Amino acid sequence: MAFDYDLFVIGAGSGGVRASRIAATHGARVGICEDYRVGGTCVIRGCVPKKLLMYGSKYAHEFEDSAAYGWTLEPPKHTWSTLRDNVNKEVDRLNAVYLRLLDSAGVKLHMGRGRLMDRHTVQVGTEQITAEKILVCTGGRPEMPPIPGHEFAITSNEAFHLPDPLPKRVTIVGGGYIAVEFAGIFHGLGCEVDIVIRRDRVLRGFDEECRTFVHEALKASGIRMRTETEIERIMPTDGKAPYRLCTPLGGMFETDLVMYATGRVPNTAGIGLEKVGVQLDKVGAIAVDEWSRTTVENIWAVGDVTDRINLTPVALMEGHCFADTEFGNRPRKADHRNVASAVFCQPEMANVGLTEEEARQTLGELRVYASAFTPMKYTLAGRKQRSFMKLIVEAATDRVVGCHMVGDDAAELIQGLAVAVKAGATKAQFDATVGIHPTAGEEFVTMRTPRPEPTAKRAAAE
Repeated sequence: MAFDYDLFVIGAGSGGVRASRIAATHGARVGICEDYRVGGTCVIRGCVPKKLLMYGSKYAHEFEDSAAYGWTLEPPKHTWSTLRDNVNKEVDRLNAVYLRLLDSAGVKLHMGRGRLMDRHTVQVGTEQITAEKILVCTGGRPEMPPIPGHEFAITSNEAFHLPDPLPKRVTIVGGGYIAVEFAGIFHGLGCEVDIVIRRDRVLRGFDEECRTFVHEALKASGIRMRTETEIERIMPTDGKAPYRLCTPLGGMFETDLVMYATGRVPNTAGIGLEKVGVQLDKVGAIAVDEWSRTTVENIWAVGDVTDRINLTPVALMEGHCFADTEFGNRPRKADHRNVASAVFCQPEMANVGLTEEEARQTLGELRVYASAFTPMKYTLAGRKQRSFMKLIVEAATDRVVGCHMVGDDAAELIQGLAVAVKAGATKAQFDATVGIHPTAGEEFVTMRTPRPEPTAKRAAAE
């Protein structure tokens, strides 16, 4: 059978664009489809615009602290529409860059939602396109619980396009990374922020000490933490804000904006996967093997739609490995070990390797080093913001198996340490490294005394 393409990619996000471009450079005839904008969640309504908003929100703190350094400022005023529009202009620019990347690689773009009709056929609009191999890269989408009044709430998708001025009171439901990042953004831009979470702390799944440190820092900054709380109903006033949020035990409070950040789900509905026999797991993600191959021999999947490690650089890695393996005669698997990640909350958190809890479950005796301190930048300003650093060392091998940090520039510091952890560096090699003084980063190579092990065991048990 003669196919229209050697490879057809459903979804032009980070993983799909990378896979299609690399496959094309290997000589494959490649087509790709997208029903929104090329670039995916990260570029269009995720990591990139969100971090730009974070930068904008942090100026409020910088203005406050500048007085201690001798600066006299008029009361600063923020205009949300300026930040919003400039961020969206940058998104437009990046979208154009991605379009040029596809075009220069010779990848044919088909705008519209792709749906599998059979193992080799994808329908996009009125077109029926055939391909020898198909790659699914449809990513994830925000999940909204079906409570009464949920239609009055927004998700992170809509947060980038809010009208000016911003609402005075913002309630964010959820305790994951998206929730805490937007809490810091809205708080820095002058909103009164509530975080509503079902559990006792934010950032479930991260190192316990780090998530506690972030939780307490958010609370100390003035964000109201409504823990062990659920929203049962959203009640508008005459069909609009302010909204009354009702809790199961009869509690109620008012807010001007409700944003749900209770998680994302794989974007697998309505694209014909079940029809052609692609197996999904219990959360609706595409089940794949270590080569990103699905249960259908000519269909693969990469990125968030597989729910492995939902990070843009991981999707890029998976897409590149797929293209090299299938079209470049360079078989290689994506390596999901020791992938560094960051949460751009305020203060920032980043990590690579195992949490202390994971290390205790999988390794033998550990040595745990930790340090909490006030960064030099805040000593003059008097800001009550501390940093926290932690190294987890496997005692038998002296290998550093986890690095964690909460504080300014945590992501930048952990990115460098990720190379060391990936390379299997030992604590002795950390100790032999001369620090740069005065920096926060030098703390990682000057921690000499491990935390007493009985205390660590009790902390893990608690």
